[in-house]
Amino acid sequence: MNNPPWWTALPQDFNQNSYVTSIDKHHTVKIKAAAAIDILLRTGLASMVTLAITANLTARKKLERDLEMVQFYKGCADRADIKEVFPRPPKNVEVAPLQPRRFGYKPKGVDFELLGFQSPYIALNPEIREDYARHDYSHEVVAQYWRHPDGPRPTLIFLHGYFADSFWLNSTMFSLRWFYRKGYDILLYTMPFHGYRSDRYDLFSGVGIVAHGLSHMNEVFLQAVYDLRIWMDYLQRQGAPAIGVSGLSLGGYVSALAASVDARLAFAIPNAPAVMLVDTALHLPPLNWILRHHMARYGIDVSEFRHVTAVHSPLTWQPVIAPERLLVIGGAGDRFTLPQCVQALHEHWPGSQIHWFPGNHAMHLHQGEYLRLMRRFMDRCCRSKSR
Repeated sequence: MNNPPWWTALPQDFNQNSYVTSIDKHHTVKIKAAAAIDILLRTGLASMVTLAITANLTARKKLERDLEMVQFYKGCADRADIKEVFPRPPKNVEVAPLQPRRFGYKPKGVDFELLGFQSPYIALNPEIREDYARHDYSHEVVAQYWRHPDGPRPTLIFLHGYFADSFWLNSTMFSLRWFYRKGYDILLYTMPFHGYRSDRYDLFSGVGIVAHGLSHMNEVFLQAVYDLRIWMDYLQRQGAPAIGVSGLSLGGYVSALAASVDARLAFAIPNAPAVMLVDTALHLPPLNWILRHHMARYGIDVSEFRHVTAVHSPLTWQPVIAPERLLVIGGAGDRFTLPQCVQALHEHWPGSQIHWFPGNHAMHLHQGEYLRLMRRFMDRCCRSKSR
């Protein structure tokens, strides 16, 4: 833990301070154009999230109850007891094949199967356990597993971004078939309240993370890591010689968090990790307007808001894998995950490597550079892990 902790050490207007990356002067036009496009895209997504949380924010008694319950997580962040917040899942959770959806993604030239298990996760906060357990679908954990016939091989667990759980989208955007051809097995893990794990009447994939209050949202991130560790147990039982993790945005956030929880990881490569969710949200209109209105109404400042969500921020915890196994990737024109948030994680991980590309959250210009960098980085980490 930093002294003082990051949620008070950072200035209240942290998200309003511009940050110049090491590549800005070399790609000025590309970065400015990418940033302008991102501002349009983020407004659409932020509008959807705003609609999703409005019902909770306007239900006064429900909101006040949530603000009481969320104080529990401040104590967890203050104690910073990793075993308390991230208990070890039971070993040998049964993982079974699932029937793929009729029009589900089927990667060509890849031996794959859809796998799933029933998550035994129990909410950390006793006051929310019963309500959290009602979301049955989110406890039905799903992943698409690409395995070589002569495998298992070193395995990349890839975590999708918010709202973007499609196996096809992530496979295409991050050239996962290329990593497969280069010798890696791939596990595409669907995170809580997305895709197969969405509640029956959710308006869109991922809405369940934000639609049920802050306490519920905190538990989602804790469960995401918990379920990820069960997948790691499964891969080890299959004989995977090394396991690493990467992901974009929400997936980058959970990837970075996992690096502070499970020392079995050969590497962690968070891409555009929004490690300060509060600061990110307060930068996204119209979401920031309604949040600031209610913060003022209940006397909550930015530091307090950060504090109640700090239990799952990667900035609250120290990594448990060596710094040479940590690679942070960020877009210089990203206006969802601001560059200063990416830089904050890199500085929190002394000795880690950072790579900037001249694109935004969705358009990864010069992506080939960081994909080749990822492969070299993964090769090195997996070789040293298997010795």
